[in-house]
Amino acid sequence: MFATTSTPLTKEPLPSENSRGSYWITTFGCQMNKADSERMAGILEEMGYLQAKAELEADLVLYNTCSIRDNAEQKVYSYLGRQALRKHLSPHLKLIVAGCVAQQEGEALLRRVPELDLVMGPQHANRLESLLTKVDTGQQVVATEEHYILEDLTTAKRDSKICGWVNVIYGCNERCTYCVVPSVRGKEQSRPPQAIRLEIEKLASIGYKEITLLGQNIDAYGRDLPGITKHGRRQNTLTDLLYYIHEIKGIERIRFATSHPRYFTTRLIEACSELPKVCEHFHIPFQSGDNDILKAMGRGYTIEKYKKIINKIREMIPNASISADVIVAFPGETNKQFKRTLAIIHEMGFDQVNTAAYSPRPNTPAAKWPNQLPEETKIERLKELNLLVELTAKNRNLRYKNKVEEVLAEGVNPKDSNQLMGRTRTNRLTFFPNKGPEGYCYRPGDLVKLLIQDVRSFSLSGRPLK
Repeated sequence: MFATTSTPLTKEPLPSENSRGSYWITTFGCQMNKADSERMAGILEEMGYLQAKAELEADLVLYNTCSIRDNAEQKVYSYLGRQALRKHLSPHLKLIVAGCVAQQEGEALLRRVPELDLVMGPQHANRLESLLTKVDTGQQVVATEEHYILEDLTTAKRDSKICGWVNVIYGCNERCTYCVVPSVRGKEQSRPPQAIRLEIEKLASIGYKEITLLGQNIDAYGRDLPGITKHGRRQNTLTDLLYYIHEIKGIERIRFATSHPRYFTTRLIEACSELPKVCEHFHIPFQSGDNDILKAMGRGYTIEKYKKIINKIREMIPNASISADVIVAFPGETNKQFKRTLAIIHEMGFDQVNTAAYSPRPNTPAAKWPNQLPEETKIERLKELNLLVELTAKNRNLRYKNKVEEVLAEGVNPKDSNQLMGRTRTNRLTFFPNKGPEGYCYRPGDLVKLLIQDVRSFSLSGRPLK
């Protein structure tokens, strides 16, 4: 559903009178976007649309977009050009841009791509049906106004039948000087814990084994909910939510992302160490190893505080894996400051790091600063960073060699039908034969004990022990 294809353009037939037609969704960007796409796919199928076999055969094409990096945004425009040509050949085609680029550009998108039928920001994902009703009357619709997200009553069409995304908080109130997310995803809005638990219980009842709680800044969960205090401590935090959902029968694993060092607490680490279903993996971006750059970014913490958090996790949960995000070549970053970022990766020994060179984004303070670095510097620093990240990841993965790890089988390896693929509790992608000793056959959804035999920078391989 989220892949793309290239097929020659030909005159296409109109959809059948007895069908709404077919749809195709392409998703760019983060896990939040993937979760939004699953909800929108569910809405379309409830409306009578069927998933197309290929993008260029669909009667409705929806691009759920990301604007956090310029290259992701430009890729959307290249896709749109292809679909605009299709629309001239097939006027019945409905063309939609959703997500962060839609929110950022609004009506300007219609001027750039007049073939569009609907432009809708991420806060409007649950309104897709009502917005399409307006489109069916011949209107071009733009839905980017600030919108309170009503509790989700739609049924998502999920990509996986094993692992499910569960949104717990929408939006972001932070004001990082490089980031466009607060302006495109709106203010923080926490879902009620009862609604979250109900969604997870429904997933468990139909066979889901793992859930991942999602938020742009998940540590902020509950700040906007009614204030309840007990023994002088606020309730309705992410930590409280983990305790509240932990005993749901059928769910074997719980994950959460993405954390912010400013709000990360020792109490959360304690909960993760106490609750058996919560996986030993933390994704905590640090963005830069230099305090002056962190201050310019508006991150609200020092690298010393960040290191203290990581060291506390490793003290309380020694086998935990830590992943992070980092940006290099931020405006004004000197070579000395860049080297401090490399030094933190050396020192902390991250299991995985998502890397990016700074990309100026519209309506963000840093984009207007005069001390932008040249593209060649960005390319050089990103290349050096990626080499270090790959080496560090492989060194960290050596700890799995000849060890037994529990892997949740999520599906078949697309490159080898005789293998299954899944993840360890520490979030390492792992491949293994679908047949074990004595010919036992494993299926997606099985929890399998593996002896890890091969380690690579970003994945493992092993053999079943049972």
